[in-house]
Amino acid sequence: MISLSVGNNVLWSLGGVYAILVIASLISLLLKKFRPERSFTELTQRIRSWWVMATIFTVAMVFSRNVSLVFFGFVSFLALKEYFSIIPTRRADRCVLFWAYLAIPFQYSWVYQESYGMFIIFIPVYIFLLLPLRMVIVGETKNFLHAVGVIHWGLMTLVFSISHLAYLIVLPATESSETGGAGLVLFLVFLTQLNDVAQYVWGKMLGKHKIIPKVSPNKTWQGFIGGVATTTLLSVLISGLLTPMSINMAIAAGLIISIAGFIGDVTISALKRDIGVKDSGSLLPGHGGILDRIDSLTYTAPLFFHFIYYFYY
Repeated sequence: MISLSVGNNVLWSLGGVYAILVIASLISLLLKKFRPERSFTELTQRIRSWWVMATIFTVAMVFSRNVSLVFFGFVSFLALKEYFSIIPTRRADRCVLFWAYLAIPFQYSWVYQESYGMFIIFIPVYIFLLLPLRMVIVGETKNFLHAVGVIHWGLMTLVFSISHLAYLIVLPATESSETGGAGLVLFLVFLTQLNDVAQYVWGKMLGKHKIIPKVSPNKTWQGFIGGVATTTLLSVLISGLLTPMSINMAIAAGLIISIAGFIGDVTISALKRDIGVKDSGSLLPGHGGILDRIDSLTYTAPLFFHFIYYFYY
């Protein structure tokens, strides 16, 4: 297997993530001790799930490039499976769903081969053209347009978008940054997840004005602005450790990640509200399903990737 050689900066940054988790766990214990009349079950579940997710992510990041690619491919598979489990599909499309799942190993094989040309067009062009053809062969025309849209949107969001994380991991180190793809992935995932937390916390503390109440009633302008400011500041502070970006580019990256993360979050919220579910699953206690956890990444991953790829590769 090919070692990622993640470098000391990535290892120190991962250590910082675990330090945050230790502090969060201690705060949870103190809250339960000094506020026994209140239930902190959801908080405890969330922290435990973060420990599990952080550990799995760390193993995938530092072990080898191949393991990392398989990990992200498996995340896409679980997310697509979860998506199809909550979205009504036609009985006639079972064989079409098989072809949709089959696109996952092909998409990630292009990443493994570092074939950027095929990576960038395989799902948007070839799968986009192939799946309707397979549905036509089946011969069912009722709700044809709806079925095509549902399947391809799922592939674009949960396979194509997320696969940009995998392509980040194979990007080489640059003259100004020795961490390479591993540092970029850690930078993106950390800021995306922290942006979600920051927007939630600022919204709870100061939130008064709803931003899109019909889609996500708990989202406020104060939470959104506070999250953007916090994420952008942290982008500037840690960019030197994990990326080749200058301060100005780090500010731009922070704005891209925070704003795109918000859009990804509310887009998946609109999807769940449309079909009448609160969470996409129950795989991650306290968080919901895989789709609930990677909703922001469906937007931040491709946008950050192309930002970095355009300016540095």
